[in-house]
Amino acid sequence: MNVSIVGSGYVGTTIAACLADLGYDVTNVEIDDEIVATINAGEAPIHESGLEQRIADHAGTNLRATTDYDAVRDTDVTFLCLPTPQSESGSLDLAIMRAGAESLGRALADKDSEHLVVVKSTVLPGTTEDVVGPILEAESGTEIGDGLELAMNPEFLRMGTAVEDFLEPDKVVLGTASEGAAATLRELYAPILAREETDLVETDIREAELIKYANNAFLASKVSLVNELGNIAREYDADAYEVLEAVGLDDRVSERFMRSGLGWGGSCFPKDVNALRAGAREQGYDPELLDATVAVNDEQPRRLVALLEEHVALEGARIAVLGLSFKPGTDDVRKSRALDVIEQLRDRGAEIVAYDPVAIENVRPDFPEIEYAESAESALEGADGAVVATDWPEFDDLSFEGMARSVVVDGRRIEIDEESLEVYEGLTW
Repeated sequence: MNVSIVGSGYVGTTIAACLADLGYDVTNVEIDDEIVATINAGEAPIHESGLEQRIADHAGTNLRATTDYDAVRDTDVTFLCLPTPQSESGSLDLAIMRAGAESLGRALADKDSEHLVVVKSTVLPGTTEDVVGPILEAESGTEIGDGLELAMNPEFLRMGTAVEDFLEPDKVVLGTASEGAAATLRELYAPILAREETDLVETDIREAELIKYANNAFLASKVSLVNELGNIAREYDADAYEVLEAVGLDDRVSERFMRSGLGWGGSCFPKDVNALRAGAREQGYDPELLDATVAVNDEQPRRLVALLEEHVALEGARIAVLGLSFKPGTDDVRKSRALDVIEQLRDRGAEIVAYDPVAIENVRPDFPEIEYAESAESALEGADGAVVATDWPEFDDLSFEGMARSVVVDGRRIEIDEESLEVYEGLTW
């Protein structure tokens, strides 16, 4: 089976490399010449564990990138992995998806054999059938169900573990309107579905679209509830981690996503929760619980800086920020809580020096005025205080001896010798 993937961002590149690793012939269609050249040179355009080696192994053989949409005609299945950014109102901006569907439809106009188009991007219910489908029909001159099939297959990839998540998923969700489309996707995913640990969910297209949002909204709400409980525990001078470790032993709750701290960020949770909130309001429903989920999350960076301010006069103080990516294992800084912390510190007149193992260059354009260190130790040198915003493993057992004042506010609970510090404050413990 030959596969084409439209879009070479985080999702598209990961899926292309993984499918090539499974033995499929994969063509990545991307409008950015530089990204196309990077992939064809056997290099990864993004930082993701396990991705670069797979691209290096398959580029030039069964993985190639191109800017030419006509390449999809030589494939059987096309995955649309295009960005659906958030508009100012919180709703989805489908301009890129519409443009991609138009180009794909035009390319398929000259194809004689059947073709399956699969929306992989996260979109609200109705988008695949009511937006993407009509565009494909208009541009290709082929009706859905008559030589052209449509499906929705949401992704559940986490930054830092995306390759593993694709190859060893908890579940594969197939949203289809025909048995033919379902059969094609079952065949494509056969190597992955052979794992006993992977569940197959077959449903209609709208349900598949909503499953991704429901999944992320549930997890985001769980994290915010955990943080709320952590905030309450701290008021009682109780260790939230011990409390929540016990709660996680209840099999109705589970122990995952039970670490309280600075909050969630990244490209998925913020966008998906906000899109679901906006979509619910468009349908006439007020999503109060999801509103509270976001409110609690937004408050955590302010709480961290306020806690630091109890010990350090921030105006003119040199403050080290450890960690910039929204989580360890990735250089993605989209909606990172670390950036909210930096804004809070900057607004209070602090002199900021920041360090992250891989994400500095992604932050520098938005915060060119702050100092960036080459190591955690150099960031801490002479600092009047420090905050931990990302729990990179290299921050564990870090020495804080070089600080002017060893005042540390930890938003992620790294391994640290509290007794060696003048002040150690955990955000929720």
